Amino acid sequence: MDAFYASVEQFDDPTLRGKPVLVGGSGRRGVVCAASYESRQFGCRSAMPMGEARALCSHAIVVRPNFPRYKECSAQLMNILESFSPLVQPLSLDEAFVDVTGSTRLFGDGVSIATTIRQRVRDEIHLTCSVGVAPNKFVAKLASDLDKPDGLTVIAPDKLIARLAPLPIERMWGVGPVAAETFKRFGFRTFGDVQRASEDALEAVFGEHGARWKELALGNDNRPVATERTPASVGQEQTFGDDLTAIAEVEAHLVGQAEEVAARLRRKQVKAERVTVKIRFGDFKTITRSMTFDTPTDRTDILRDGARSLLRAWASNDFRPVRLIGCTVSGIVEGNEQLGLFADVQATKQTAIDRVADAIRTRFGKDAIGRADAERVRRDLE
Repeated sequence: MDAFYASVEQFDDPTLRGKPVLVGGSGRRGVVCAASYESRQFGCRSAMPMGEARALCSHAIVVRPNFPRYKECSAQLMNILESFSPLVQPLSLDEAFVDVTGSTRLFGDGVSIATTIRQRVRDEIHLTCSVGVAPNKFVAKLASDLDKPDGLTVIAPDKLIARLAPLPIERMWGVGPVAAETFKRFGFRTFGDVQRASEDALEAVFGEHGARWKELALGNDNRPVATERTPASVGQEQTFGDDLTAIAEVEAHLVGQAEEVAARLRRKQVKAERVTVKIRFGDFKTITRSMTFDTPTDRTDILRDGARSLLRAWASNDFRPVRLIGCTVSGIVEGNEQLGLFADVQATKQTAIDRVADAIRTRFGKDAIGRADAERVRRDLE
């Protein structure tokens, strides 16, 4: 994500847009957590002492961090990424690796997937991100930083060595200021310098790490994308550019979120004990409503009906325009067991429907099929 914390603050407060913003503590020992691109023009950057940053840009606006809000946006980002592949490895709140090797038949090549991700981030989170497309984690990470903000950089397998060669050694992952000075002291200023060096020469300087630097300079990295087996929660939420004033519109978004959350549970082969609906208003006040199921479930109809009943119960007493709606399940347990011999007929039917719907979405995309609102259909027929 581009200047993540600062960009979130600028979206939430339109008066900050186009102005230099520093997110962090304003006290004597305050540190910059994030600097907007407007402040970066003056030399401000993250991890810089706030006093130094304000000396460089005296008219910058200092905003205290709002980490709960950043975590919400991060969850939205991870939801988007997981809709393209189950192989997502977050590095921080605003950055992740995604292995899309098994997704290209469904969503197109890496460039197509990256383009769609960037568009969805703009549409759903109202922020921008930069994406690197490459054969492995190291080069993808490096590529994502080459054309910020709002960039898309592709480094093809057959272009690796040539594309990396002119890059300064500081771009090497794991090379900090001290290591960079060591590299330069021995004549290694670019990736190309390391590419052309023998392993013996590199080992003479860096010991056993010399071979590793050589591999990275050549663009070789065989580390897999590592994912967690059982998540603490699974959720989906959306912030709207304009507050929604009709309960039917809010409910339609919530139902779609519940369907996606249920599908993600089944993909992860886990079930949830609890569903929570989050509602935020235009003044940023946020409320939640939750319910616990008798048994853990991954069934779409149960999760959808539970979320919808929570929304309707709130709306019947206190509806007001909605800025954000979200559906999250928690109490995650592993278990994708088969139904017993004498399983409930309705449960068997709903499980079969979910299985067919999942297969259709896997083949034709997540928007290929959705559940009709039975009440609305009945009213239309009448």
